[in-house]
Amino acid sequence: MSKITTPRILVTGALGQIGSELTLGLKDRYGAGNVIATDIELDTKKKLSGMVLFERLDVLSLESIDARVKKHRINTIYHLAAVLSAKAEKEPQRAWKLNMDGLINVLEVARANLCSVFFPSSIGAFGPSTPLNGTPQDTIQRPQSIYGVTKVAGELLCDYYVKRFTVDARGVRFPGIISNGTLPGGGTTDYAVEIFFAAIKEKKYSCFLKQGTSLDMMYMPDAIKAAISLMEADSANLKHRNAFNVTAMHFTPEELAAEIRKHIPDFIMDYRVDPTRQKIADSWPNYMDDSAAREEWGWKPDYDISAMTAEMISVLRGKHAQGLL
Repeated sequence: MSKITTPRILVTGALGQIGSELTLGLKDRYGAGNVIATDIELDTKKKLSGMVLFERLDVLSLESIDARVKKHRINTIYHLAAVLSAKAEKEPQRAWKLNMDGLINVLEVARANLCSVFFPSSIGAFGPSTPLNGTPQDTIQRPQSIYGVTKVAGELLCDYYVKRFTVDARGVRFPGIISNGTLPGGGTTDYAVEIFFAAIKEKKYSCFLKQGTSLDMMYMPDAIKAAISLMEADSANLKHRNAFNVTAMHFTPEELAAEIRKHIPDFIMDYRVDPTRQKIADSWPNYMDDSAAREEWGWKPDYDISAMTAEMISVLRGKHAQGLL
């Protein structure tokens, strides 16, 4: 990635799984003084405090977002605040309100202050009528979860603000994200993170998705790379603006367990299926076609399942030895 004019960045949902690590990736790329981290929660666990400026922010308050943007002379917003898939099914009204009102508030502030916006969509934006294998960039989107409904609506809303108000809104459809830094917070692909922590600590794991459930996945460094690369891309090359399919690997729970056993031979896994998350997973693609992202802004992942597993095991073993897990 080539350097561009340094942006002034506001991150919402900065204490979440993706937000906490993307914020640090942005800090490393653009400097701590150019990144403002925000979340409705306080940084009591000190994920970001001391590394970037952190402020409490409720994205349901347009006035509060606008005040932060003006105060810090923000020109780029990475909007990550959202209720994730499994939690959203338990509180659909709250999920709709936060996911949709938060996004339109951010887009309105961006329109008024000439900011660019990054909005992450998801494989959750697809449904059972979508082609499961090699899911196209442009295809049928009829999700059956409230999370997916908000993601499709968010994609359309961002496109509307691009065309109607020329807001520079861009986004990707993330697959499941695997991280050694922050435990996930209520997603359908969370097993692919939990399994590593359990393998290191207990050498066993009970998977909440059934055997044979294939889903797209991505290692966190690639997710950070995708978000930053898209925002740095020359807009003249973008035929699409929002919801680029991006992926790095796809696998089933038993395939991931087999990869882990290459490093921890006595690891065992059984299944205790969560019907809610299984139903959501069954409606999602087995794997997406991300050729549009590759062609329009040069997307290419760095990690496959083998490289990701080796690094996850190495990092988590080190943390466990230090008593940090």
